[in-house]
Amino acid sequence: MGKGKLQKFADMARFPHVFEQPWMPTAESVPFALKGCWGKDFFQNDNPIVLELGCGRGEYTVGLAKLFPDKNFIGVDIKGARMWTGAKQALEEGLKNVAFLRTRIEIIDYFFASGEVDEIWLTFSDPQMKKATKRLTSTYFMNRYRRFLADGGLIHVKTDSPFMYTYTRCMIERNALPVEVMTDDLYHSGKADEILSIRTYYEQQWLERGLTIKYIRFRLPHEGELHEPEVDIELDDYRSYGRSKRSGLETSR
Repeated sequence: MGKGKLQKFADMARFPHVFEQPWMPTAESVPFALKGCWGKDFFQNDNPIVLELGCGRGEYTVGLAKLFPDKNFIGVDIKGARMWTGAKQALEEGLKNVAFLRTRIEIIDYFFASGEVDEIWLTFSDPQMKKATKRLTSTYFMNRYRRFLADGGLIHVKTDSPFMYTYTRCMIERNALPVEVMTDDLYHSGKADEILSIRTYYEQQWLERGLTIKYIRFRLPHEGELHEPEVDIELDDYRSYGRSKRSGLETSR
């Protein structure tokens, strides 16, 4: 590991708004100290909590926090060297409504109590075309979100992947989930407001290559069993753009 990465991880370890648990909890694990207490013990308010899962460099986490000082934002990813960028910016700008959690997204329910989170952002998640259970809008993850997301809480999906967009749309239709916005070409839809126009480093690159950005906002009620859509979806050439994984499912630094 290079000296630059070592310094970033050293910084992350001392940042007061960064929490790290990259390993899987066991039956003997001590419960996460802030579970059910993020508002009271860390943010010291009762404002709504919003997660960005697979936050990468944290552009959305920080950008949204600046737009909405009356909400609390937590960026989640396993890649600490990338997360450092947003964590450092939040610290330097004195943002009190921002935190970062370095962990694997498949154990996200270990960190939050029932109803503790109001919204989830999935920004440019790896579509995981080979295995449905790894997709962040699959029943595998949606059932986990239900354990801590408020009943009917919002999920935002912003993606460059036609596969991810189509899969999520089919998941929503299969389970009759309430949709608020759905577009396969965000920046030509007239729906790209100030929030949606926050652009990540990688998003800007994809736009310059002519890719269209897709966006879905829907609600996730707690009632009813969730089912996977039984459809064949055309694979896209996602990897041809040299886009690295950001889903948070991998375990390396």
